[in-house]
Amino acid sequence: MMFEGMDSGPYDKAERSARKAYELYEDGKMTQALAALERAIEVNPTNSAWHFNKGLTLDAISRFDEAIAEYDLALQLSPNDLEILNALAVDYTRTGLYDRALNTFEYIQQLDPSFEPCYCNRIITYAEMGQHDLAEQMFYLAQQIDEECPLCYYNIGNSLFARGQYKKAVRCWLRTAELEPTHPQINYRIAQAYWSDGDRARAREHFLAELRGNPGDAETIMDFALFLLETGDLDSAKEKFNRLLEMDPDFAPALFYLGEIALDQDKHDRAAELFNEALKKDSTLAGPHYRLAQCALIEHQRDNARKHLLAELDREVEDANTLVSMASMFLTVDDPDHASQCLLRAVGLDMRSTDAYYYLGVNAANKGQFADAERFFSRALELNPNHLGALRDSAFTYLAASEAPKATARIARARILEPQDCELRMLDYSVRLVLLIGRLTHLTARLDLRPAIRRLCRRLRRR
Repeated sequence: MMFEGMDSGPYDKAERSARKAYELYEDGKMTQALAALERAIEVNPTNSAWHFNKGLTLDAISRFDEAIAEYDLALQLSPNDLEILNALAVDYTRTGLYDRALNTFEYIQQLDPSFEPCYCNRIITYAEMGQHDLAEQMFYLAQQIDEECPLCYYNIGNSLFARGQYKKAVRCWLRTAELEPTHPQINYRIAQAYWSDGDRARAREHFLAELRGNPGDAETIMDFALFLLETGDLDSAKEKFNRLLEMDPDFAPALFYLGEIALDQDKHDRAAELFNEALKKDSTLAGPHYRLAQCALIEHQRDNARKHLLAELDREVEDANTLVSMASMFLTVDDPDHASQCLLRAVGLDMRSTDAYYYLGVNAANKGQFADAERFFSRALELNPNHLGALRDSAFTYLAASEAPKATARIARARILEPQDCELRMLDYSVRLVLLIGRLTHLTARLDLRPAIRRLCRRLRRR
């Protein structure tokens, strides 16, 4: 042939790079695929398909902002391409640009009302915005076009899960698994729904099914380990956390939870080692300082405990129960101001936290602010009439404020709950004694003995 043996031109090399990029993408080698696409685009920057493929590759490694830029370039070359517009709208959702996402999906609908993905993917946009009624509307519109779309069932399942409708979410995700058994993490999501609904046996079954198909999925391993921890299977949980460390020796959360297991088994020194190791791997991790404070208090190291509590308080603690626990420790180390800070944050997160109001009452009582203390104790008892601590300590508060009859009523309720409690029995005795002394004092005040004494003196003088 006339051209046999001649080197191919740059455009041929670019085509080969683009084809190679596709093969690398299919093999999961995203970095190499990206490099191959960039070589192709450098030669021919006017190929919209290559920009689109580069966007898809960037999506696969969660570089969504860069993917958006590539989709924009692709649209400049191929305006109104439905697939490119759909991928762009999906990435707008991923980056929280919901208005742009909805506008793009609506524009796709105007171009082609039968393009099912513009409804299917809008489900997740509305779900993330909390507009679940509109998410369901999109689901039914998509169903009219393709009633066997596995992604539709998956997306509406996410909406149902977010609303706490776990049984319905399970049904949707089981349908996804039926239509597309290889759907990413589908058994993991089913396991989460069963777990949230309290069906631990089925949750375990689907966790194991997910790991059989994808044994290296760190997210699933981590959640399964937490599931095992909650169910009390500490040995299995420990094995999973160690497996995560084998995959990534710097994975601080695994070290933290291994410390939790050691602490639960009363291995305080080992727990402290693991918590400190977790902080070395990630100094911003929430939790280790809190647990180290507990370890320090066990060893009666109050200053060390306070140091760790202050360090934990600098983190964004978003759990009301943890903040209440920290407050109780701050009270133990005589730091009422930081205790109040924790408790007010806890109430901000959960206005029905009985223990938060209880410890606010304890803190106020310690400062001699009995009216404030009783207000907090009363709120705690509104939320939980059988809160033994609030009943007992409000009795002390009433007693300190010289309101013994009210203290008696609180003690009576507490003793019904704990009839054998020695402290309550002694408190009951003390209040009864106060009331008795009060009655005797009142009786003595009413009996003025001076007239009788004067009459007695007059009789003696007559003799």
